[in-house]
Amino acid sequence: MSKGPISQFIEKYYLHFNSAALVDAAKAYEKQLEDGAKMMVTLAGAMSTAELGKIFAEMIRQDKVQIISCTGANLEEDIMNLVAHSHYERVPNYRDLTPQEEWDLLERGLNRVTDTCIPEHEAFRRLQKHIHKIWKEAEEKGERYFPHEFMYKMLLSGVLEEYYEIDLKDSWMYAAAEKNLPIIVPGWEDSTMGNIFASYVIKGELKASTMKSGIEYMTFLADWYTKNSDNGVGFFQIGGGIAGDFPICVVPMLYQDMEMHDVPFWSYFCQISDSTTSYGSYSGAVPNEKITWGKLDINTPKFIIESDATIVAPLIFAYLLDL
Repeated sequence: MSKGPISQFIEKYYLHFNSAALVDAAKAYEKQLEDGAKMMVTLAGAMSTAELGKIFAEMIRQDKVQIISCTGANLEEDIMNLVAHSHYERVPNYRDLTPQEEWDLLERGLNRVTDTCIPEHEAFRRLQKHIHKIWKEAEEKGERYFPHEFMYKMLLSGVLEEYYEIDLKDSWMYAAAEKNLPIIVPGWEDSTMGNIFASYVIKGELKASTMKSGIEYMTFLADWYTKNSDNGVGFFQIGGGIAGDFPICVVPMLYQDMEMHDVPFWSYFCQISDSTTSYGSYSGAVPNEKITWGKLDINTPKFIIESDATIVAPLIFAYLLDL
């Protein structure tokens, strides 16, 4: 398939500096897939609230991503946008808000994410009553699942259909649920649903063991990686933090701690970040530092695009989708 107008535009005009790195990274991502490699995409920050699902869902449907690592916030906020989109409020002048104006948003039940406010009642509480029922039913049956598996159950059950406020094709979580795509959610406990689950544990209504843990996510990822890395697994990191740091460590763990010396390094690495190179920062570390940790090989294609992920990621995905 020939490339579409967006792809042609970036190839013609994105020739130097971060724009050239964007094109190089997109072409190398495409080559990874052509060579039979699989790709992990990691989502940090608030990419779901930024509505990345509008294009990321199509990436999932077209098999351009085989596994995802994301924060608990991104896991739940895509579904919140699905069921409460009309209740969100945009605050374009967010840089000018006073502490009193921020407090006023809180009292209205609006939790601000940069220029967008998530409505607590329509988003958080709308999910809470349904997910609590699914948690409880699993516990009563003696079943245990990962956080994303519980979300998949809720989405595929149809209980949220009455609330849908956007086109279902724009929800990346629904696209992932349909494919039962593996998702790694490190540090899920610090998300809103994680906090809610913890509150039920504190109140004695649920057992902590009903939810599979971060260690179990790591062991799941280790098994998945060893079974899927024959032709390589690439690592496409949007933002920084635990969504990227947790899964990338599976390779040195397998090699150094499990002494599986035939395990291949990650076959591709790209990070979109606005974090400048600095002292002791994971997000600000240049890719070559990861060689010293046994994550990347000397010859692994490495890219870093220092820009806003809400600008860069849709362009790269558009290129991969021939748009």
